[in-house]
Amino acid sequence: MSHFKIKIEDALGLHESVVEGKDKFAVYRDTKKLGANVISVQEVKEKRRKIEFDFGKITAQDKILFAKNASAMLRAGLTLSRILSVMERQTKKKKLKGVLDSINESVRSGRNFSDALRDHPKHFSHIFISMVKAGEESGNLAESLSILGEQMEQVYLLKKKIKGAMLYPAIVLTIMIIVGVLLMIFIVPTLTATFTELGVELPTSTKIIIGISDLFRYHPVLLLLIAGICASFFVFGKKIEGMKRYIDWLVLRIPVVKNIAKESTSARMARTLSSLLSSGVDFVMALTITADVVENSYHKEIILEAKNRVEKGAPISEIFMQNEHLFPSYVGEMMNVGEETGKLAEMLRGVAVYYENEVSQKTKDMSTVIEPVLMVMIGLGVGFFAISMISPTYSVLNNI
Repeated sequence: MSHFKIKIEDALGLHESVVEGKDKFAVYRDTKKLGANVISVQEVKEKRRKIEFDFGKITAQDKILFAKNASAMLRAGLTLSRILSVMERQTKKKKLKGVLDSINESVRSGRNFSDALRDHPKHFSHIFISMVKAGEESGNLAESLSILGEQMEQVYLLKKKIKGAMLYPAIVLTIMIIVGVLLMIFIVPTLTATFTELGVELPTSTKIIIGISDLFRYHPVLLLLIAGICASFFVFGKKIEGMKRYIDWLVLRIPVVKNIAKESTSARMARTLSSLLSSGVDFVMALTITADVVENSYHKEIILEAKNRVEKGAPISEIFMQNEHLFPSYVGEMMNVGEETGKLAEMLRGVAVYYENEVSQKTKDMSTVIEPVLMVMIGLGVGFFAISMISPTYSVLNNI
């Protein structure tokens, strides 16, 4: 169905309105049947189509502000259409402006807010839409948006802390690699030429370094290909089902990392499930959505199994207590308490806060531990290089 701007004249005078219809001729016929004199019918182009060629990005922060501001303005008594108009005027992002305009247009035409959001699956997740829908059905959309904003903010902050903890070692390792490559390309060949002229018998470690240097000098395409394959493995590996499964298995077995992975997943699972239940989303549906939010396939299987057991009438805590190798025992115990007291959402929120704090502290501790480890690695690398390059020089001096 298309939209048409129609201008008519009746007993009350001239009027303009926007109506839906198959085509302009159908709109004309339907309007004439009502006894009005049709002056003009013009098709209204859908504004949302304009954003299809806009490749900007709507960030997690944009959506957090969207949910929180919408909640605050709803509580202040503003209509949803006016809220969307205000947000559209305030934002400077072309992409977000276009999406808000499209949603507002749908809302003004009589559609539900959740249905309007569903037209933009690339920008609004299943959990976002489900919590909005639950708020609409319960008549408490402002509260649902507030809970949603808090949930998204905590998940975002948790991810940011983990990424921040990995930033320092990533920078140091990158600098080490760049310096190493420069040494292999520019320094080692000069020393190699000197050793060849002197006819020195080279130790094994020196031969290894010279061999690596020759690879960089004479086979750069091969090295770039290997580097590209490795990079593709890390970037696209999780998109291949078999590879993703292996990566997930590996993450759960790496010392230090496995505990952070388990606790961060527990925090995200508990925060998401608590938010959905607090907003009034059906329990089984809430578990299904939570499984989609969790990234590790092993954790996802446990949540889906919990959903199946809940459908059969079993308590949700049972499956989590049986899988303490994936979810800490505290998760299952608190779920059990929540089921017994009828305060599962509240208990899950407490679990989320606890593990968010735990992960935050452990990422700080990890940064402290990684620093000396990196220094030792750098020292070993420099020492190996120095000994390998200096040993032949000492051999020459001893033979003089």
